Amino acid sequence: MTLNELRFIVAVAQELNFRRAAEKCFISQPALSLAIQKLEEELGLKVFERGKSDVTLTPVGTAIVEQAQRVLEEAERIREIAAQGKNQLAAPLRIGIIHSVGPYLLPDLIPALKKVAPQMPLEVEENITENLDTLLRNGRLDVIVIALPFGDAGILTHPLYDEPFEVVVNSGHRWADRRSIKAPELAEEKVLVLNSGHCFSNQVAEACPELSRKGAEIQQGTSLETIRNMVASGLGITVLPASANSARYRSKLLRVIPFAKPVPSRRIALAWRKSFARTQAVEALALAVGQARITGIHHLP
Repeated sequence: MTLNELRFIVAVAQELNFRRAAEKCFISQPALSLAIQKLEEELGLKVFERGKSDVTLTPVGTAIVEQAQRVLEEAERIREIAAQGKNQLAAPLRIGIIHSVGPYLLPDLIPALKKVAPQMPLEVEENITENLDTLLRNGRLDVIVIALPFGDAGILTHPLYDEPFEVVVNSGHRWADRRSIKAPELAEEKVLVLNSGHCFSNQVAEACPELSRKGAEIQQGTSLETIRNMVASGLGITVLPASANSARYRSKLLRVIPFAKPVPSRRIALAWRKSFARTQAVEALALAVGQARITGIHHLP
């Protein structure tokens, strides 16, 4: 068996579709199918069950794919070890960022990173925490930016900054002139939050448990910017991370109101596999975040 054949079965397992897997691997579908058939013949068993319209893993195929993922990561580890003798800051870094951080961190992070590591471009994947976790463990991402708590013994984390939450209302709302809002008061209003699956919506729910009670009026949106615009239109109120309320996002139609103490907040961190060899790249990324001028956050030492 070859590493390419292992890559092919992992791709099919992820896509559950031979055509999409072939596109991901940049080969033709017949070539991919032939390579997998060759591997199955060598192993003497079927990794996949092929139906007319679907592909499923056999029970033993599931175990084989899991092992193949580990083998591919260890093979990549060899390349990373070899790169240690070279400039770790001279190659792209594959970074994942949660949706509620990416748009507000990247515009300030990129200029700072250009000064710290000018030869290290970022390949950015924006996604929810659960998917970023999978991509990180599968070796498809090098480092991710997430909210703590996160990880286990195989994952290292580096806290970057603490970020308070803020209430955002329409300029005509009855709270528009308030100096602060107590978290339990949110349950009195129609609150717009991100779709379930986004960790930020869970954090808002934790900050205001009353929102989970029966009868609380909640509406979900697909992105923080979509929600911001719905609030501007007068549909309801929302809670945003402080970085999302910088001057570039301010509007005459909106009012940003701080929470009364204790102020709900989150801690943002870098996370990477313990086996990831480009430690200098992670350090450079953390340094660049520390130098970025991001509104409302509190950098950690």
